[in-house]
Amino acid sequence: MALEILYFAWVRDGIGKDGERIDSPSPDTTVEMLVTNLAERGGGYAQVLADRTRLRAALDQKFVPLDTPIGGARELALFPPVTGG
Repeated sequence: MALEILYFAWVRDGIGKDGERIDSPSPDTTVEMLVTNLAERGGGYAQVLADRTRLRAALDQKFVPLDTPIGGARELALFPPVTGG
């Protein structure tokens, strides 16, 4: 099974693509562990994923903290905090 990763706003701009599909990680892998693995790719990944305080995540379209295990999710979205006005 695969995990679809979606990137939004400056995360998308920094990485240079709006998403990708990867082999599903172990269900015990947390979002933060996966983000760390992505950041180790270097380049834009390292730059935009370095400051985790500026990053939000959703698994299967539900907001989650970064320490949430990915479990059997099929989609992970990474984006900046949403602000209202």
